[in-house]
Amino acid sequence: MKITGVELRRIAMPLVAPFRTSFGTETERDVLLVRVVTPEAEGWGECVAMSEPLYSSEYVDGAAEVMRRFLIPALTALPSIDAYAVGRALSPFKGHRMAKAALETAVLDAELRAAGRSFGSFLGASRDRVPCGVSVGIMDSIPKLLDAVAGYLDEGYTRVKIKIEPGWDVAPVRAVRERFGDDLPLQVDANAAYTLVDAPHLARLDEFGLLLIEQPLADDDLVQHAALAKRLRTPLCLDESIESAEHAAAAISLGSCSIINVKPGRVGGYIEARRIHDLCRAHGISVWCGGMLETGLGRAANVALAALPGFTLPGDTSGSSRYYATDITEPFVLKDGHLPVPTGPGLGVEPVPDILEKVTTSREWIAA
Repeated sequence: MKITGVELRRIAMPLVAPFRTSFGTETERDVLLVRVVTPEAEGWGECVAMSEPLYSSEYVDGAAEVMRRFLIPALTALPSIDAYAVGRALSPFKGHRMAKAALETAVLDAELRAAGRSFGSFLGASRDRVPCGVSVGIMDSIPKLLDAVAGYLDEGYTRVKIKIEPGWDVAPVRAVRERFGDDLPLQVDANAAYTLVDAPHLARLDEFGLLLIEQPLADDDLVQHAALAKRLRTPLCLDESIESAEHAAAAISLGSCSIINVKPGRVGGYIEARRIHDLCRAHGISVWCGGMLETGLGRAANVALAALPGFTLPGDTSGSSRYYATDITEPFVLKDGHLPVPTGPGLGVEPVPDILEKVTTSREWIAA
């Protein structure tokens, strides 16, 4: 394939409710979509960078700028391209994994659409549906948290994740356990809000039989995560710390975690995400698919990834209605706690034109 042009499109997606984590609160997603055009087919990618550099160093305006100035010209200069060539062509540019992932996804979508092949088939999916968990943000009160969890369980979600931070950890977890019982698959996510000094306090969570504690310490400190892992009975999971298969290998060697949350945007794309899956499976490390409040485009690819055999824990692959009243694709609807893996060519979904136009805030065409 030869890229003839790339469209950068910004859309504004209001959330059905504010989503609060230890690093901030989101009420609307400013999403950057990428459309790659080739003579054979078009492909879509979704950049998961947030409006501000709070989850990671990347942010939407920065992602658009680095694509415009460096990444897209590097791809359009190639006489032919496939998804593997994207990584090779963009490797000289440091960082910007979320921007790179969006471009790789769009190229891969076009490539697979042209070949009549699905994302799941390409990645190696072994299931036709995946169990779904839900991520519950920090609430104003424990009663509100309990009401939210009850609602999600009524919808059929098979696992609950609670966002935590200092001052909102032991008490809400205890309340959820007391209300819903020990059989509820339950985990917590700190988004790097603690330090090793907090180890005795984090150890208080051991009594609740959690599936895991996700990213309790700083994203750049595998050594202290290894030290913390020795002091807790609850398994440690890394998220922000893992940006590549090399990072995953280092974490496994150090004993920094026994579970890894794989977010394709964070690691530079679905090809690298599959490498991490393969590495972890070979070393007996559980993986699950995280989420970044994706629209239906990103959700379709995540569901396909979550269908790989090493993804043994429910991911944050919630239904569309968890975050959006109206998705830009046909909505993903939970059935018996699962979402179906799309089987159509490429992502298996595409934006609904009328809906896409209504939420579009800007668009830019970059010709090859």
